[in-house]
Amino acid sequence: MQVAESETDYLGMLNPAQRMAAEYGEPDAGGRFGSGPLLVIAGAGTGKTMTLAHRVAHLVMQGVSPERILLLTFTRRAAQEMIRRVENIVRAAAHDRMRLPSGGLPWSGTFHSIGNRLLRRFAHNLGLDPGFSVLDRGDAADMLDVVRHELKLTRASRRFPKKDTCLAIYSRCVNSQKPLAEVLESFYPWCADWTDELSKLFRHYVDRKQLSQSLDYDDLLLYWSHLVAEPEFGEEIGSWFDHVLVDEYQDTNLVQAHILRALKPDGRGVTVVGDDAQSIYSFRAAEVENILGFPDQYMPSGRVVTLEQNYRSTQPILEAANCLIAESERQHRKNLYSTKDGGAKPRYVTVEDGEAEAEYVVTSILANRELGMELKEQAVLFRGSHHSDRLELELVRRNIPYVKYGGLKFLEAAHV
Repeated sequence: MQVAESETDYLGMLNPAQRMAAEYGEPDAGGRFGSGPLLVIAGAGTGKTMTLAHRVAHLVMQGVSPERILLLTFTRRAAQEMIRRVENIVRAAAHDRMRLPSGGLPWSGTFHSIGNRLLRRFAHNLGLDPGFSVLDRGDAADMLDVVRHELKLTRASRRFPKKDTCLAIYSRCVNSQKPLAEVLESFYPWCADWTDELSKLFRHYVDRKQLSQSLDYDDLLLYWSHLVAEPEFGEEIGSWFDHVLVDEYQDTNLVQAHILRALKPDGRGVTVVGDDAQSIYSFRAAEVENILGFPDQYMPSGRVVTLEQNYRSTQPILEAANCLIAESERQHRKNLYSTKDGGAKPRYVTVEDGEAEAEYVVTSILANRELGMELKEQAVLFRGSHHSDRLELELVRRNIPYVKYGGLKFLEAAHV
């Protein structure tokens, strides 16, 4: 049912680029709101989640049934947050006269969770029992380990890869759609001597899963991809949805991209949001080419909207980021900017070793304190918990109190 726009401008808080992304599309001859393919390049800190939430809310306000919206997110938590935001936007815009169904957005969740639901509906078409079980990473590794022992691969004269390594290799083969030999050569060269044995292991692992009617996380995508690859099922499932929206598209793999294309071959109603400059999951077989090549697949019928106004950082930091991003050979060009005033220029400091690094950081902290900046106003970021070990020792030596977020303090660890 078409909902008349109330006096509340629910898109009023968006900047021009965000609003362009949220509003993209128009009613067709039958009055149904549709759109061509839309790629939203959302630079860091540019309000990606808010923009996507407002786009979904705008679709609902334009009369698109929530049941006909497929929203695919990177995590379950992101899906829940998106539903909450959409509900709040719709309720405020309609002055509480309109709400989402009790289920929120019935078809919202991760690729894996949506795949799980669809596979149970079409299980018989895939030779599966609708009551199949889903193996988490731990269960899948354990099953693989059982097969390793049964094939006596653990009794080889040389050390055979452990179960977690075997699962990682298998997962990359599935998600990258590349042959085992190529995966080993590129990512696991120390396992290349075991190509034949790993191939045998994976065949028996697949047989074991089929025998027990079990699917691992990778199978949820693989079976879904095989299902919609059949035109009959691809068209049927695609017809259920007027709009398909994908968050964090830069972190999707080839199987996920194939699923999206099978559901909407012409890209009608497809919205993908992401940033090629934030693609960090290549170790999980994420393929940045999915987002880089999106315009080539759907232009000229599609549109690209770039969000560049950053709401988190000051301009000097963004200028440094822009310089780094510009070095990428292939990218969606963007120039991040901020309206925040002030901010010191970032400094790039080279030190001799880890101890010198810790000393430099602590000396800087004390210098800032002398200039009037309290200790609690200063923070140190690091990639892994153990990277703070030397720094913590230096802080203790200089009698500087600190709080560590993420893991135990170095001196509280049992082995220390």
